[in-house]
Amino acid sequence: MGNYIPPRDEQGKQLPPTSNIPTGEPLDASTPSVVANTPPVDSLPDDFKPFDHLQAVYIPQFNVLVRRFFGDLPDDWKPNIATARSSLRVACTMLNEDNHAMMYLRSSLFFDLLGYGRKDLIVYHGAVDSLTQPVDGHPKVVFYFSQNKADVGVDEQFVDMECSFRLMTETPETFTKENALAIANQVKTEMTTGGKGITFIKGKNIYNYKHEEKGYRLLIRGSTEADSIDLIQRLLRIQEVAFDENRLSVSEPKKSNTTTPTTHTVYGKTIKKPRFRPTATLHFRYAYVEVPGLKNNIFLVDTTHRHTALVAA
Repeated sequence: MGNYIPPRDEQGKQLPPTSNIPTGEPLDASTPSVVANTPPVDSLPDDFKPFDHLQAVYIPQFNVLVRRFFGDLPDDWKPNIATARSSLRVACTMLNEDNHAMMYLRSSLFFDLLGYGRKDLIVYHGAVDSLTQPVDGHPKVVFYFSQNKADVGVDEQFVDMECSFRLMTETPETFTKENALAIANQVKTEMTTGGKGITFIKGKNIYNYKHEEKGYRLLIRGSTEADSIDLIQRLLRIQEVAFDENRLSVSEPKKSNTTTPTTHTVYGKTIKKPRFRPTATLHFRYAYVEVPGLKNNIFLVDTTHRHTALVAA
């Protein structure tokens, strides 16, 4: 008997013999087990409904963004309108029974009015090459405060404020995410309470605090010395720097900041002249780090939820 070559399937695997090798008697026929891959369906089902399909895809993805934007609310949050944030989340959250008009309104509220569509957006005005880059040297921590829009009077300018200090022990090469996270936790402790930013009353007086070796050249426009010193001390504590009243100087101008401003004509329109250093209640909104050589700022804490911050307020 010559060399026997057993039958094999298309993949080269040996199949059972169809006859008894020693006697040659036939055995039950062996049929290879072939499982054909089901070809993909390259057409839409007969009952396909484009709007239902769009909802099924869009709504879950959209609501993930909404849930992330309102991450300051409890994990076990249930729909309610007891607070402003809860009311906004209810208004933004899409439901399966929403029609196209409701979906559009919720999307517009979320992306346009609340500003999620501008989240982490860098806006350039003019030529990019003309932008001034952060100075070489030490990273700078910037704090932003602003008025509530509802508190801005008719024909009055919006009031806001920035203050900052530099991290004199850090350079772009040594500054890490761990360093930023540590500062972010300190900012949260000093600048927020109950998930909201602290308030500060801005006024006409200037409180100048210098400790340049530690990175501080603060110029605070406050209404009272007590409030201004409190803010200065909070900024110092973030770097664990002690307050020294000998480093503080105060300027209190005699000019009133409550006089109704006169009007003048600008571009063919009669408008009020800017008020002189108006008094206004400001709220801490966010803090970020400018690192020389890094295009995007690193947001530490953001009570507006418009930026991706390292630490939730």
